[in-house]
Amino acid sequence: MMRFNKNYGLNILLLILILLTAFNFYGVWYGRPTRQAVAQQPPKAKIRIGISLGTLKEERWVHDRDIMVAKAKEAGAEVYVQNANNDDTDQVDQVKYLIGKGIKVLILVPNDMKKAAEIVSMAHKAGVKVISYDRLVLDAGVDLYLSFDNEEVGRLMAKALLAARPTGNYVILNGAPNDDNSLQIKAGYDSVLGPSEKNGKIKILAEYFTPNWLEELAFRKMDGVLQKNRDVQAVLAGDDSLAGAAIEALSEYRLAGKVEVVGQDADLAACRRLVQGTQLMTVYKPIDKLASLAIKMAMKLARGEPLGIQDKMSDGTYQVPYQFITPIAVERSNLDATVLKDGYQNRDDVYQ
Repeated sequence: MMRFNKNYGLNILLLILILLTAFNFYGVWYGRPTRQAVAQQPPKAKIRIGISLGTLKEERWVHDRDIMVAKAKEAGAEVYVQNANNDDTDQVDQVKYLIGKGIKVLILVPNDMKKAAEIVSMAHKAGVKVISYDRLVLDAGVDLYLSFDNEEVGRLMAKALLAARPTGNYVILNGAPNDDNSLQIKAGYDSVLGPSEKNGKIKILAEYFTPNWLEELAFRKMDGVLQKNRDVQAVLAGDDSLAGAAIEALSEYRLAGKVEVVGQDADLAACRRLVQGTQLMTVYKPIDKLASLAIKMAMKLARGEPLGIQDKMSDGTYQVPYQFITPIAVERSNLDATVLKDGYQNRDDVYQ
């Protein structure tokens, strides 16, 4: 019987250890990238979001812009913002610029509800998804429409006025005629004021639409009404800037605080007027919720993820997914518990 050679056995064991070490070395250094290789790998490209605003004239749009930019950065996206200053041609050119920057999603606040359909078509041809933000683009088939319940805004305005002035002469200063929100708000207040107007309790002394929501035009209209008839009990204004214009006109006739005025947006000047008693109510729309939702949905659209939204509404031609946020009526009595509690306006700024 052959005796086992101890030296032979040790040599075999040593060979096995050398082979195992070699395989391990190969797995560590050749089976995965080196530090240099990892460092040379390009970083993952960020999602690019474009924001096209119809205007920044009103205070609320500054809030929208700032919140969306902050939320986009928190989500790790790059964001580009353009402001058309109420110019349709500029908005088209600015969106062309945004598309050239390689955006995946466009958050669009249309200056004109019909003309902006060209922008949506252009974006879609470039493979860019479009969110119609707060204002609906008509006949365009946007990928998503996000807004507040604008008919409810109109209803809240009308209810506040009827509660304070159930009888008398009313003046209505609508927003821009090319903004679908103005039409939705009108549908809302008409549904509430209609019965009182029909039975003669109230009379609509004058009703105007205000191009580009310009305060100076609203002031002229209100002043024109007061020159002919100062017997006015209530003013329904399309937003707080128009409400401010109406109150300025009323003040020239020493009627500020005597005529009930309502608006929307809870801007700083309006909140101060609530405290002073020259404005009855403003409709508060929690902008942070809408702006945050827009960025959340933009990221989903860019990644091709389902939105989880079942509701659809007609834009005149297409059925588009939509989501609404409920607005809140704010008077002096609940100002602290709503606008100030949410931090939308600063208490010291309001109660100056």
